Formats: sequence, C-alpha cells, structure tokens
Amino acid sequence: MSQLEADPDRDAGLIAAVSAGDETALAELYDRHASALLGVALRVLRNRSDAEDLVHDVFVEAWQRAADYDPGRGSVRSWLLVRVRSRGVDRLRSLEAARRHGMLPAPEAPAPEPSVAPLWDGPDHARARSALDELPEAQRTLVELAYFEGMTCSEMATHCGIPIGTVKSRLSAAMARLRKTIGADGRALS
Repeated sequence: MSQLEADPDRDAGLIAAVSAGDETALAELYDRHASALLGVALRVLRNRSDAEDLVHDVFVEAWQRAADYDPGRGSVRSWLLVRVRSRGVDRLRSLEAARRHGMLPAPEAPAPEPSVAPLWDGPDHARARSALDELPEAQRTLVELAYFEGMTCSEMATHCGIPIGTVKSRLSAAMARLRKTIGADGRALS
C-alpha cells in the first residue's frame, strides 16, 4: 500500500498528533488528502483559486480543531471532506450574495469542468462509486446534487420538482444505505 492510500488507522494517529501540535503530522495529512478536498472544493466553487483557498482554510481549521475529531462519527478523511463541502457551500452563498449586492463583479464566464485528480484516490474512489451506483436512481441523484453541486434541500426540491420532505427522506435513506455499505469508518463491509 502506498503512503497516500486509504489508511484510517494512520489518519487517526496523525490527527491525534496534530491535536498535540505536531506540524509534520499536519503536513502528512495534507499530502494524503488535499487532492480529494480540492476536487470537492472545485465541484462546489467552480473556481480553482477559491477552491485552493478553501482547502487551505480547512487545513487551518483542522490544525485548530483537531481535538474535536470524533472517530465514532467517521474517518478523518470523511471529517475533512464534510468540512470542505460545508465551508464551500457557505462560501459559494457568500460570494453569490456579494455579487447580488454589487460588492463583487459577476463572474466572466462559467468555469469549465475542473480537470483534477479524482475526488478519491485508489480504492476509496472505486468503493464510493460502487456504493453510489448501488443506490436507487432517485436517491443517487439527490446525493450527487447535495455533495457535488452543493445544493440545499429546497434547491434540490425545486430542481427535481418534488416536495422538500421527499428530498429529505430520500437523502436520509441514501445516507443510511451508504453507511451500511461502506461502514462508518470508510471501509467496505462484506
């Protein structure tokens, strides 16, 4: 296994070291996960510079809040990916509000689809793709809109033409199925 492949035990040790102030551990976490975080940030923000800034900010936050990591809620990689997605959606909304109020110029043209490394490297990517492919189409569509397009439940309801309650119940069912398929620690269950 290469140094950068999924290794939840190694990541847990690194985040513990980061919480104790180990800068080298933070650098290794960055090397292991920055490309996946950048992929998510690019999908949400559609601007490389903004995405790179966001990844930097998430690692600063990880440095400051490493002690908040709870292994019972998922892997370190998932913890970082959730943070980048959440902060990315927040940043996107802030940028859109600033543009609406004339505080920022409108973007010149839609950014082309980013060409970066896959969201996950190696076995993580295949496992995630396989788990997503096993979802019913209606659930998979909502998961992709939420996590890769940064849409809120109300935006998804409008986009798909379904009630918001249906969006929430389908997402809940999808996430439960993904947790069962992949497992809370990010490892596929047999």
